[in-house]
Amino acid sequence: MKGPGESGASQGRLINSFSCKQCLRQPELVTGGNKGIGFEICRQLASKGVLVILTARNEQRGSEAVEKLKACGLSDRIVFHQLDVADPSSVAAVADFVRTQFGKLDILVNNAAALGIIYNADNFLKAVELVGNDWPLESQVDWSELATQTYEMAEECLKTNYYGVTLMVKALLPLLQLSDSARIVNVSSTLGTLAFIPNEWAKGVFTDHENLTEDAINDVLVKFLKDFKENSLKENGWPTATSAYTLSSAAMNAYTRLIAKSHPAFKTNCVCPGFVKTDITLNAGVFTAEEGAEFPVKLALLPNDAPSGLFYAHGKPSPI
Repeated sequence: MKGPGESGASQGRLINSFSCKQCLRQPELVTGGNKGIGFEICRQLASKGVLVILTARNEQRGSEAVEKLKACGLSDRIVFHQLDVADPSSVAAVADFVRTQFGKLDILVNNAAALGIIYNADNFLKAVELVGNDWPLESQVDWSELATQTYEMAEECLKTNYYGVTLMVKALLPLLQLSDSARIVNVSSTLGTLAFIPNEWAKGVFTDHENLTEDAINDVLVKFLKDFKENSLKENGWPTATSAYTLSSAAMNAYTRLIAKSHPAFKTNCVCPGFVKTDITLNAGVFTAEEGAEFPVKLALLPNDAPSGLFYAHGKPSPI
């Protein structure tokens, strides 16, 4: 993988197919857009006339994704830029690209994610077959026995799924503020709802809407990582299955409310696309990537009188 400073030539080849500054379509950026739900979000938005900045950590895979979309007749609506959301310099580079090429940003979809575990593939697929549509709610399966998670995986998961989102929002905030219809969509998970977090202190922090701050969210994640490192998750009331993914989703849901409160002119929401067949679920699941992308796309195109600061699951607002 090349760093952000090394990808200029290929970016130039891709953007030379159209003039970014002359394009009147609203510019939209999707993280993790080279595959799965992210790719489908890019395709569906471009099909609706939105000019999409598809980003991916791996430059080759991102470029290949753009070529697939061009083959669908979307060559004048797609541009690629390399992006590692966990790397501040990479985030700064993509923000500079948007600034110089478009002058503003209308839509930001934070989709890039790390799972924070390594599945025991055979056992996981058998468990999914057993519980079917009830995943991940079915209690007859001990999900913690179906995967390996390490402290390093947990760190990477939080760094990508939560801190990466905060980096993106802060870097692109000035450009979103120049839009008269700014939208932020954070692709999250039902696992991040508080029903999956036994720790009462963490629940209290996340539900204290009046006093919730970014520092308070960070305090929860720091304590979680400390307990993870000390192998004391269960004793301290943390989830023991997909632990970091669950906490990162809960943190992102809380951060979504913060952004909605501090920037009421934006429409900022988070959404669970459902149990989708992607590589993150070993291609098990209930929905296709195309189906999973439908509601994030709807949130990206909300009208100006739509609500903000909500978590959506199954296509409707859901309790956090």
